[in-house]
Amino acid sequence: MGKRLRKLRKLRIHREGVHILVISAFLIALLCAALYYAFETKVPFIVVAVVSGLLYALMLNFFRCPIREFEENTEGVVIAPADGKIVVIEEVEENEYFHDRRLMISIFMSILNVHANWIPVDGRVKLVRHHNGNFHAAWLPKASIENERSTIVIVTPGGDEVLTRQIAGAVARRVVTYLEEGMDYEIDDHMGFIKFGSRVDVYLPLGTKVCVKLGQKTTGNETVIARL
Repeated sequence: MGKRLRKLRKLRIHREGVHILVISAFLIALLCAALYYAFETKVPFIVVAVVSGLLYALMLNFFRCPIREFEENTEGVVIAPADGKIVVIEEVEENEYFHDRRLMISIFMSILNVHANWIPVDGRVKLVRHHNGNFHAAWLPKASIENERSTIVIVTPGGDEVLTRQIAGAVARRVVTYLEEGMDYEIDDHMGFIKFGSRVDVYLPLGTKVCVKLGQKTTGNETVIARL
């Protein structure tokens, strides 16, 4: 019980969800009140109340923002920037920034995952670039270059450049990035948020040691996905 209570204390609602949740709660309450007084039978009210309650619980789950601290030495460590599942580990041609081959590790977030994103490495942000685009299913390869996305390049204290790409999915309609060029950030800092289903790609130098496998579930700011 003590462990469960500690976990609950570390949960909060992400700032990206506060506005949506307040408005949704008001509209649900208004609709339920109207149905309650409009019909003699309470069946419509009960049905709508139950369905609305389930949908609202799903939204609360989606906008969770757990407070997490990485407790290991961060030197050379690349942590998972998001909760989700590893769907790609392969060498690819990265043609937006590096224009050479890189090791890509991709994490897919379902609608049930926390959608806050964390910084994958310590370092200084060299580039932040947002791209408007399409909304293909996030697990498709073309999503990395055709979907709405944000590209972030971080230079680590050791001089390595790590590119992270936040990608909107078929349902997602907004990619939010908090980082600013020229600023120093650390593991534990929030990188941004993607609303409603998405994916995060991390591009690393060839020769990087991979610490995860395909299909493995990740926990943002906790799972070590690679070591530089």
